[in-house]
Amino acid sequence: MRKLQSFLAGAVLFGAFGCSNKDTISISGEIQNPGNVKVVAFYEGDRKLDSVFLSDLNKFQFERTATQSRLFSVQIGNNKYPIILTPGEKVVFNADLQNPEDYKVEGSDLSIALKQFAPIKARKEFIEDSLQSDFTKRIVGKTEGEIDILRSEYLSQYKNSISFYTREAIAFSDKHNDLAGFYAVSTLDPELAESELIAYTEKTKDQFKENAIVNQFREEIEKLKKLAIGQPAPEFEAYTPNNKLVKLSDYRGKYVLVDFWASWCVPCRKENPNLVRIYNTYKEKSFEILGVSLDNNPGSWIRAIDEDKLTWTNISDLKAWSSNLIIDYRIKAIPSSVVLDPEGKIVAKNLRSKELEELLNSILVK
Repeated sequence: MRKLQSFLAGAVLFGAFGCSNKDTISISGEIQNPGNVKVVAFYEGDRKLDSVFLSDLNKFQFERTATQSRLFSVQIGNNKYPIILTPGEKVVFNADLQNPEDYKVEGSDLSIALKQFAPIKARKEFIEDSLQSDFTKRIVGKTEGEIDILRSEYLSQYKNSISFYTREAIAFSDKHNDLAGFYAVSTLDPELAESELIAYTEKTKDQFKENAIVNQFREEIEKLKKLAIGQPAPEFEAYTPNNKLVKLSDYRGKYVLVDFWASWCVPCRKENPNLVRIYNTYKEKSFEILGVSLDNNPGSWIRAIDEDKLTWTNISDLKAWSSNLIIDYRIKAIPSSVVLDPEGKIVAKNLRSKELEELLNSILVK
């Protein structure tokens, strides 16, 4: 699942010696039964800021100049713990790596609040791991078609099983109008919690203005908002293999699936027969497909269109991942798609064949 924590504030000078307590964030503690672990690392977002060695007594201490609360991840071996360090607080952290989930933190109310959220996050991760493990076992010996059916079933099951996490994270943030609440919301999957992320950003727009990691989170959500359900799809244009210019706005008046794919994309090519079947079923009912290719080789692109019998309009600027089409629609992987209504507004995103059919049946079949 795609996540929104890959952002980071700029680097800060190491050390806080000579500063007053109010300009210093600090954490110290002891790690019992560390085994081969010798280092405690500190992350802000996905970027490693610093690390300190464990002493001979398995203790550590970390200090840094800061003028505001900072949200960190403390990594010890394979375990990561969210911690909020506030200037002037002396935070004490203790963990036993034989029972890493039962850690203790003192001196920081915000960090203690994060520990209360930890079991919720652990439950979500357990469900994810269980579903992935079960899926891996069940696809052994299956054909590609059977695997595609199973994948669709598991995606649906995942969405249903994980829906509790969005509710719990939002409920936690409602109780914690602070950086602890922000942390909980920042762990949500934008594909599953789009509206909740946008609503939270609007609600807290006047808070944490000086916090760089929060500001970068807001920037990501603003980009997400432009492509949210109900928003008009950004206009674009490109050429067909016959050099005909096609604009997205040409499709107003019909429901349209904008399908981002490429000749070299194996999952895309496997999905194409499903799209052909769906297109043939619904093309007489105000439904169209517009294929947008990430190819940069016109020969490969044209051959794939012919081999897969894609009779709908296909366009490309042949710039692959450098294409403005990809940048504007924030495509991170393919296949990817959006469904637009007759007014050009986004009504759904990244539907697999079964989900697409269910949507089209609900809006087109009368």
